[in-house]
Amino acid sequence: MNHRPRPTERGAADDPPRVPARGVAGADPRHGPAPRRSEDMSEATQPLVGIVMGSDSDWPTMEAAADALDELGIPYEADVVSAHRMPTEMIAYGQRAAERGLRVVIAGAGGAAHLPGMLAAVTPLPVIGVPVPLKYLDGMDSLLSIVQMPAGVPVATVSIGNARNAGLLAARIIGAGTSAEDLAVRERMVQFQASLEATAKAKGEALRHRRG
Repeated sequence: MNHRPRPTERGAADDPPRVPARGVAGADPRHGPAPRRSEDMSEATQPLVGIVMGSDSDWPTMEAAADALDELGIPYEADVVSAHRMPTEMIAYGQRAAERGLRVVIAGAGGAAHLPGMLAAVTPLPVIGVPVPLKYLDGMDSLLSIVQMPAGVPVATVSIGNARNAGLLAARIIGAGTSAEDLAVRERMVQFQASLEATAKAKGEALRHRRG
């Protein structure tokens, strides 16, 4: 199952990758920004993970979360939902995420990274925050903005720029369910972990041969 962005949504080949901002055809202001779907995801496919970010400039970092979900066959949506520039839509997205069928939200932001925490304040779903590194402070401002949440409003936070781990954590959350689809995700995660072990062992064997 491949949920890569449509080429028209990514821009020309010489343009930086981007995700569409507000105003996509079919957007409903009551639901927040319209989710971006890849060309391989039919309208009948229910996204389970929402990948949101403060700006399309965050996509080169956040795309790694989409890559991980693709590898594990988990449908997702991705969109720009800025906490500071579109607060009304951001709140609407968080409030309606669960009823739309999402089970996990991955939120990436840089600088004064309020997006993950604000979404966690208005949704019962687990929110995974990705600190996006910017030009200054190397992402430490983003990390501290996300990780220092008040009691009662949890946000799971991955390391700076590590959106791939956010995608893998979302997969583990979904794989903890009990439906047949959830169990299939869990089994794919087990296989993924086995591949990591095999790769690590192969590296150790190669090193021993070089030394010996």
